[in-house]
Amino acid sequence: MDFRVSILPISHGGKTVLRLLDQANLSIGLDHLGFMPESIEQFKAAVKRPHGMILVTGPTGSGKSTTLYSVLNQLNQPAKNLITIEDPVEYQVEGITQVQVNPEVGLTFAGGLRALLRQSPDVVMIGEIRDFETADIAMKASLTGQLVLSTLHTNDAASAVTRLIDMGVEPFLVASSVNLIEAQRLVRQLCQKCREPFEPSPVLLKELNLQRVKGATYFRAKGCRLCANTGYRGRMGIIEVFQVDERVRELIVSRAQSWEIKDYAVKTLGMIPLRQDGLRKAEMGVTTIEEVVAVTAEE
Repeated sequence: MDFRVSILPISHGGKTVLRLLDQANLSIGLDHLGFMPESIEQFKAAVKRPHGMILVTGPTGSGKSTTLYSVLNQLNQPAKNLITIEDPVEYQVEGITQVQVNPEVGLTFAGGLRALLRQSPDVVMIGEIRDFETADIAMKASLTGQLVLSTLHTNDAASAVTRLIDMGVEPFLVASSVNLIEAQRLVRQLCQKCREPFEPSPVLLKELNLQRVKGATYFRAKGCRLCANTGYRGRMGIIEVFQVDERVRELIVSRAQSWEIKDYAVKTLGMIPLRQDGLRKAEMGVTTIEEVVAVTAEE
């Protein structure tokens, strides 16, 4: 178990926040992160490709690092050269070359990325794309034989495209390099011992544009000794998987708005948006409607 510590001086002492980095998270396979069957097949297909870019997007604390490390763990084989550049390195993984940025000595994401690309990597993981230079180098690398994995902070998958273009990356480069974008959030899982069924009000269903599914039973949190009276045990992802096809590439090159790209992905490619994925899990009794609404409020 590792810890990341943040200490903030305040008027009457200090405030300390500890973030626990459990090495057990490294053993979590992609099948256990919250992907629905159709989404996991699309994601795995992109991971098997030898080159191109896969982006994972979401706010801080949405499980992006866990998803990327699960991918790295799956790809980690003696015959493959896997290199990461991170700030900081969150988990130490045997068999993977890991680089931590250090701006004080000139080792930035962009500078480190240039250096590690001379090491003939098969897979490159960049902790976060923060600027044009890093994005530009990463995308060009994905076109020259490397599988590149990275993260962004956007509300949904389609918005990652416009974020990259807003950074200054040429639309044709985004269209050529990105194979798949996955957006995610974390929701608390209901305690399976004490959860109790309930009937959502017609008003709530109408607000969510949600049709009452015949045979579905919704549950809410109650609380017991097993879950420390919280009603919840553990967390899981709600996930949106966006595949980039030829029509999407055309939309990107034409600088289409993110809502246009998302509309095409939903109506033509069958993409399941974040909130819909979460509500499906609420219908399955895994989480609550309230949890899903709380983390997808921007939709």
